[in-house]
Amino acid sequence: MSAAGRRWGRRQRALLWGVLLAAWEAAWGQLRYSVPEEMPKGSFVGDVAKDLGLQLPAFSRGVPSWTKVGPVFPLHGKTGHLVTAERIDREQLCRLVEKCVLRCELIVEGQMQVYGIEVEITDINDNLPSFRQAETELRISETTAPGSRFQLPRAHDPDMGRNSLQSYELSGDEHFSLAVQAGPGGDQRPELVLAKALDREEAAFHDLVLRASDGGDPARTGTARIHVIVVDANDNAPVFSQAEYTVRVPEDVPVGSILITVTATDADEGLNGVVKYSMKKETDMASDVFHLDSETGEITLLRILDFEEGDSYELEVQAHDNGALFDTTKVAITVTDINDNAPELTVSSKLNEISEDARPGTVVALLHVQDRDSGANGEVRCSLDVGAPFRLEKSYEDYYRVVTARELDREQVSEYNVTVRAADGGSPPLQSSAVLALRVLDVNDNAPVFAQERYSARLAENNAAGALVLTVRASDADWGQNARVRYRLSEGRVRGAPLSSYVSVQAETGALYALRSFDYEQVRELELWVRAEDGGAPALSSNVSVRLLIVDENDNAPQVLYPPAAPAASLSSGAGWSGVELAPRSSEPGASGALRGVGPPPWGIDGVRAFLQSYSHEVSLTADSRKSQLRFSGASAATRSARPLPDERRCSDRRHCRRSPRIPLCPGELVWHDSLRRLCLRFFCGLCRARVFHDLGGSCSYNQCSHPWWKSLQKQCCFCGVALGRRLVN
Repeated sequence: MSAAGRRWGRRQRALLWGVLLAAWEAAWGQLRYSVPEEMPKGSFVGDVAKDLGLQLPAFSRGVPSWTKVGPVFPLHGKTGHLVTAERIDREQLCRLVEKCVLRCELIVEGQMQVYGIEVEITDINDNLPSFRQAETELRISETTAPGSRFQLPRAHDPDMGRNSLQSYELSGDEHFSLAVQAGPGGDQRPELVLAKALDREEAAFHDLVLRASDGGDPARTGTARIHVIVVDANDNAPVFSQAEYTVRVPEDVPVGSILITVTATDADEGLNGVVKYSMKKETDMASDVFHLDSETGEITLLRILDFEEGDSYELEVQAHDNGALFDTTKVAITVTDINDNAPELTVSSKLNEISEDARPGTVVALLHVQDRDSGANGEVRCSLDVGAPFRLEKSYEDYYRVVTARELDREQVSEYNVTVRAADGGSPPLQSSAVLALRVLDVNDNAPVFAQERYSARLAENNAAGALVLTVRASDADWGQNARVRYRLSEGRVRGAPLSSYVSVQAETGALYALRSFDYEQVRELELWVRAEDGGAPALSSNVSVRLLIVDENDNAPQVLYPPAAPAASLSSGAGWSGVELAPRSSEPGASGALRGVGPPPWGIDGVRAFLQSYSHEVSLTADSRKSQLRFSGASAATRSARPLPDERRCSDRRHCRRSPRIPLCPGELVWHDSLRRLCLRFFCGLCRARVFHDLGGSCSYNQCSHPWWKSLQKQCCFCGVALGRRLVN
């Protein structure tokens, strides 16, 4: 089988193990896959939808959020497969990391659920061991004793495990052999061992080949040429003051600062005692961050440190003299964390609007919080605005849910701007925030409310059909269609006819209209109910009472009751009478029906006729415009009425008030009122004999009537119903 076929077989086996491992861990809410590096673009990694047991419609809304790298493994929403976005280089993604694991979280928005996914990228033998320098020169004194050791350059293989560097081989000369020492970290350190004494006169230099091999199948190798120059004697090597140097520095130390100084001494004299320092550079990382002064041994900082990128560094420093003698020491630099990173608050998923009848505990947002600092500086505490009807709940690791803490009321607050704050445990603490804008949707939970508890209106009789009576108003605290108010009449009957044949209400405005002309003598008042109903589903409603009072008008003529019509002979003979008694043709309780008994005024009939003409039309003496005539004899023109004043005991012509049949009223007289300076009708209460005046000019008054009946009428004239004004004394 070819080498390519064997590599592809190993990839298939590794992929199979990864799929089996993912299926086992899916039951614990976290998926784990394994994929070898260098697989082509679009290679299958795992069936996430199947392993999580999710349906594709819900799964298609999930978006993986990678924590450390970009979208290396895209997720197909239609199939639920996790695939490679491009050819993966493990050594580039996971530099100096033995186990390369990429972690991500899969958020299914419809379920507000978070799943953890880990993908391990396994190593393949795609890199060969290499030396930084293709040729190395060593200077060895000819007096160097056999068995002496000299450090050789180390090879570097970015692969891991068995695919990494495994062995060294030396070839080229019998004077030298190879020894490999294990370093503190388990690494291999090749050393050149002098197996046979050197003789410069025999050979001034020796050329060797150092070969480094990894453990792949097949193994890959890299070589370096070793050029040995034999020099004169230098029998003392430099010695460091410490076998290992350690230093702790904060990550905010300024660039250019001296972190530590290493020191080595050489017992030789002259040029053989001059010590030079150098840094072994197996990788570029240390040389990019630190600088070693070859003369002084000072290690300075080249660029800003970041604890989150690297918290420790190990340097290997060598001190050598002008000869080939040297000493090596280790420098360990530990970076301490400071609170230089504010918490990162990310809104992973959120609602833009919520119904006001949502139950407490409804999830409105899913947040992810992380802080790149460590220790107390990386501990994050989240909080919400005080008084907001929301609370935070821990969801999964660094994820939090914002849920409703109580019921919402759109009529009180229609929109929330919820500020979520994340603060770390540093001193002083750093914090970040995010604002969640949430609009509260209305539900029909408020019935219309009328502006008044009850309504009343007065409408004159003989009104025109379609006349506006009054307008009722109701408002609804809801919004939109739920706040649209419509009005309608409650069912009822008036004098056997439907209420809707008398009045109607405009559905949109609440205006109440009279559909017919009212007659006070038939209908004096209406009691009805108006309902206001909103546009919700189901609709809410409320009722209000409306009282409509019909106001009387003078539309009925009075009738002459007393005296009976006299023959023409009696009038021509000069026979006279002292007064007349009138009654309205129909029950008119007001000024139009108030005239009961009339006596001639003291200035004569001509004065009465002249006075009454100012209140009537085209008649000499009338009670109203219906022309029921009254006649007075000439004999009584010069004297006041001879009819005695009514007395409760003597009054036999007592009639009852039409507003209250229990109260008797005696007939009155037409008298001149000095205060009003006009002609008035005076009558007496049949119980308390209080004098009551009815002004023919339109106003009414009373004087000292203490009977409860007058109080119950709220000081209204018992004839015309007009509200009584000031007290008059005659």
